[in-house]
Amino acid sequence: MTDVVIRALDASDAHLFDTLPDPLGAREGHRLTRHRPDWKRVALRDGRVVARGAWWGGPDDTEPIVLNWFDVAEGEEEAGAALLRTAPWQVELEVNLPPGHRDDPAVRTAAGTLFAAARAAGYELLVERLLYRWTPDRGLPGRPGRLVFRPEPDDGVFFDALRRIHSATLDAHALKAVEEGGLDRAAQEELDFFHWCPSPREWWQVASTRQGEPVGIHIPAHNPSGPCIGFIGVLPGHRGQGYAYDLLAECTHFLVERGAGFVTAATDRGNVPMAANFAKAGYPVVRERLNFHMPRGR
Repeated sequence: MTDVVIRALDASDAHLFDTLPDPLGAREGHRLTRHRPDWKRVALRDGRVVARGAWWGGPDDTEPIVLNWFDVAEGEEEAGAALLRTAPWQVELEVNLPPGHRDDPAVRTAAGTLFAAARAAGYELLVERLLYRWTPDRGLPGRPGRLVFRPEPDDGVFFDALRRIHSATLDAHALKAVEEGGLDRAAQEELDFFHWCPSPREWWQVASTRQGEPVGIHIPAHNPSGPCIGFIGVLPGHRGQGYAYDLLAECTHFLVERGAGFVTAATDRGNVPMAANFAKAGYPVVRERLNFHMPRGR
C-alpha cells in the first residue's frame, strides 16, 4: 500500500473534495454552509481521495472554529487520523448523522470508520446532541402567558444570569468550560457566542414573573445559516415549573414575528427535560450530532 499524501486545497483543485462518496449525507446537511476552499484538506492514496475534512468559521473569522465535515473511506482510518493530526487547526469536530443512524448498517459502518479515525488522532467524544428544525407547518407553540419579557441592554445582567444558570447545568460544553475555567469562563463563552452571531444585540431578553422576579433569559438569534434558538436558560431557583417551555415558545414567536421561515435549535441528548420541551413546542429532530474534542494537554 502506497503512502498517504495530505494536501490542502484551493480554488483551483477544490473539486477533489467532491470525489469521495457521501455516505453520511453531509452534502445535504451543508446546503446552507459556505466552506472556504483553503480550509479544506484531503488525504490521497494513489491519487484517490480517501479522507477529507472541511473546517468552518463565520464570515469575519480569520481561523476556523470547528471541523464540521469529515469523511473517511472504509479501511482508511489511519489516513483520516493523519489528516486530522497534520491540520493546522485543532478545533472541535462535529459529526452530523441522520436520526436512527444506529439502525442503518451502511451509515453505522461509515460512522464507525470516521469515529475510529478521530480517536486515533487523539479526539474524544464530548457529547451527543439532538438537532431540531421548526417550520410553520408545525404550528406556533402556545404562549402560556405566565412571564413578562423585556430587552436588557446591560451585558452584566446576562453574565450574572449565565453564571447562575451554569452553576447547575446539564450542558456538556458549559460543564467543560466550568471545569477548565470556572463559572466566569462558562458565562463569558456564551456571551462571546451571542455577540459573534450576526443578529441584533437588542434581541436578547430577560424573563420575569408578573410580580417582577427574574426567572431566566432567552436569546433569539441568527447564526450564519439562519434563525436559531441561541439560548434558553432558567435560573436554578425557578426550575421544575415548566418555564423553559415558556422561554422556548416566546423565542420561537419572536423570531417568526421578525420573518423567520424556519428556526433551528439543539440540545444535549442527556438533557431530557429540554428535549421534552422541544417536542412539546413542535420541534422535530432532524439530525443527531456527535461533538468530539481534543482533551487539554494533547
